[in-house]
Amino acid sequence: MLQPLDRILPRVQKPARYTGGEFNSIVKDWERVAVKVALAFPDVYEVGMSNLGLGIIYHLVNAREGWLAERVYAPWPDMEAELRRVGLPLYALESRRPLADFDLICFSFAYEQCFTNALTILDLAGLPLRAVERGDDAPLVMAGGPSTVNPEPMSPFVDLFLIGDAEEALPELLERYEGWRAAGGHEKVEFLRQAARMRGVYVPRFYDVTYHPDGTVAAITPNEPAAPPKVRRTVVRALPPLPVKPIVPFLETVHDRVAVEVMRGCTRGCRFCQPGMATRPVRERSTDEILETIDAMLRNTGYDEVTLLSLSTSDHSTIDEVATRLAERYADQHIQISLSSLRVDSFSVKLAEAVSKGKKSGLTFAPEAGTQRLRDVINKPLTEEDLLRSVETAFQRGWNGVKLYFMVGLPTETDEDVEGIVTLIRKVHALGKHYRGHRAEVRVTISTFVPKPHTPFQWAAQAEPDEIARKIKILQDGLRVPGVKLSWHDAGDSRLEAALSRGDRRLGEVIERAFRKGARFDAWGEQFKPALWDEAAAECGLDLSWYAYRRRPLDETLPWSHIDSGVAEAFLRWDYRRSVREETTPDCHYDVCSACGLHKTFEPCTTLFNATVEERVAVRKAALAAGRGRG
Repeated sequence: MLQPLDRILPRVQKPARYTGGEFNSIVKDWERVAVKVALAFPDVYEVGMSNLGLGIIYHLVNAREGWLAERVYAPWPDMEAELRRVGLPLYALESRRPLADFDLICFSFAYEQCFTNALTILDLAGLPLRAVERGDDAPLVMAGGPSTVNPEPMSPFVDLFLIGDAEEALPELLERYEGWRAAGGHEKVEFLRQAARMRGVYVPRFYDVTYHPDGTVAAITPNEPAAPPKVRRTVVRALPPLPVKPIVPFLETVHDRVAVEVMRGCTRGCRFCQPGMATRPVRERSTDEILETIDAMLRNTGYDEVTLLSLSTSDHSTIDEVATRLAERYADQHIQISLSSLRVDSFSVKLAEAVSKGKKSGLTFAPEAGTQRLRDVINKPLTEEDLLRSVETAFQRGWNGVKLYFMVGLPTETDEDVEGIVTLIRKVHALGKHYRGHRAEVRVTISTFVPKPHTPFQWAAQAEPDEIARKIKILQDGLRVPGVKLSWHDAGDSRLEAALSRGDRRLGEVIERAFRKGARFDAWGEQFKPALWDEAAAECGLDLSWYAYRRRPLDETLPWSHIDSGVAEAFLRWDYRRSVREETTPDCHYDVCSACGLHKTFEPCTTLFNATVEERVAVRKAALAAGRGRG
């Protein structure tokens, strides 16, 4: 393996992507372990190395004496071409052994546009793409990650999916695999029957899908006694310790810093947000654990920047204490601390100021919509006053810029709502100019709404490209203002994301055909080739626009209806109807329980659901007093 690599690495961009040997990487004796796992992230090294979940799984598996986990990322097209030219199979970084030598190949699907890259990895490994064509001697191919809440489009290629949190379920799965192999197990289907009995495990071959004449799903039915009618997402009740020796890459990655997950789950209830629905309930790390983890990570990596991660970091119960103690602890050191996913309120500005240490280049907020009416529709009931007060506080306290995220194409959106974005941004810019003069900068990023499974908007239609282009033109014309920088995402890319995120298993053939035609790195603008996807879909007798732009009736059987995310479909229907009436649903972190379904299973959901009115009022008053109410 070394000699061919020595010949091809000088011929590719960034050869450090493919060498391994990074600080804190783990290399085990191949002959002394019973279970060998290849962790595959189907995007380029710089992106995959920034994925916190994959890092957690890497250390979780390697913590067991008899197991090993190694990494593989999708090679950039130049490296793919070189591997094919010399006939070299794709390999794992730690041992440089071919992927076909591993017991399991575990994919992490973080977004739908990486699906063709997963097929690239399998093909370069010399493995058949389709699960039914891989023999008993081939590695078991499994997948997890955010995009597996609808596993159907990739189901032809994956032996089993692990839906939900992996920290407890994956070790149990590997223990079963190790026991099965030790007992002489060889036929893959026998292990899959064992695995299918586990919570969170979905084995596609054990389910039959039938369709109505109009192409919609008629039924999804188990064909194997071990397979449950509904696969329930796995949930860890308490977040396990984070690895404190993350791998330090040889080249700069997308998020080149220490990342600490302070909280998992979100109860804000934004109706477009799949992670907010599919990662409930909220689970927090304690202040002491956060601080101790950061200390250890900094010692073990040499990084000088830390990011606190969650879906809503300023909702952490003790985030003000965390920020204060971090600022005090690293006051004499050149350690930069950043907070992700802050609410639009002055409390968040004060938090950012507490950790900024004088460096105030910019703050990021996500109003998402330009009018109060539409913010109520999407259940983000912050007011214009909330935003203006927050940015005014930021500019007053020395920030030169803010970055604002909005969406276009949201359900019920009108031109008046789009013009509301222009009006709001102009007011923000005026505040910046007043306090910071010519240094004030407002950066605006516009994304296209993508309806996602397991959200109240899963039944909604995506706006078509011409409609999106017209609305972007309204923004361009209205924001020709010095100091305002506008950027937007490609509507064609969003169409593919919508089709794959809400697709059924028939799209598997489309994905394979697109891969055969050369589709790679579809999340990268310079690599994305929409014409290939349209050709592939047409050859399969399918239309991506039908999947993306069609509104679903509330009684339609959805392709992911056999996957139980924990949030009841009845609740999602109820909340969708509320959106049409422009009614908001309270955040149960600070208000009454909305009975989304999790209250039947998990603490603290059960506690709050069973609370008296007086207890709920006390929760609300305490939240408002702490400055952490809705906003």
